[in-house]
Amino acid sequence: MGPTRYMFQALVGALITGVTLVVTITQLVLSQELGPLGAQRKRMSDSMSFRGDVEDIFESISPPEPESFLQALIDNTSEKAKAFEQAVDNHSNSELEENVTQLTDDITDNANVVTDELEGKNFGEYAVVKAALDYNYNWKIYQARRIRAEYDGDFSEEQRRALLELLNILSFFGPAREYIKNLYFQWELIDLSRNIIYTTIPALVVTGSMALYLRPTMFPGTTLGIGNLVWIVSIGVTAGLFPFLLLSTYILRLATIAQHTLAIGTFILRSSDRSSEIDWE
Repeated sequence: MGPTRYMFQALVGALITGVTLVVTITQLVLSQELGPLGAQRKRMSDSMSFRGDVEDIFESISPPEPESFLQALIDNTSEKAKAFEQAVDNHSNSELEENVTQLTDDITDNANVVTDELEGKNFGEYAVVKAALDYNYNWKIYQARRIRAEYDGDFSEEQRRALLELLNILSFFGPAREYIKNLYFQWELIDLSRNIIYTTIPALVVTGSMALYLRPTMFPGTTLGIGNLVWIVSIGVTAGLFPFLLLSTYILRLATIAQHTLAIGTFILRSSDRSSEIDWE
């Protein structure tokens, strides 16, 4: 039983080190939430200023829930796109009208998909962040800016204003998504710390007991053709490794989100958001 005892002793040390590391990382991340009154007041002022800018375009009060706020942004983007399409309806430049229609269809189709994903979801669920990732606002900004650059001389003041309103509402989605993503990261790290502690304590009890008290003669006989001692050791190893499996799940999810949102604005990193139809004159 020497090798088995050494293995459980190593698991005990790894569990203690792992839970300490996770709690330390979480404290470092959450420490940015701490600060003097002046810093907290500035955060509040910046948040209210952003909402005020968005509500100027909404022409109504924005929802307080993160998922509803994202949904309102997406809905208003579709409305601005349709308003822009109506503004250029029956334009003398048929190519311009076709490009605007294509842009509007792209926005509305994507909005419908994301709306279905957000339906019934609440903040704290991965589905909310995933839906935000599926709305490729950066590609839409590129399309709208390309239309403005190529056909600006063909626009009337009303059409130019409609396009500017569309660009403005699209540009609000980026910082809103990044802020909600940061809140989700903090939410997940708090859950991770709590769940790691909940699972590590029983894991330490099991692995510590195995290291101290397990003897070859304690579990004689077999079950399903396998020695009972093998079952007990396997259960102990599983209990010792479960916190690490839990940690891997959280880290993999957060790393995937971080990779997909490295750039903000008109930079496009995800291959699913790119198009082979980009041509430069």
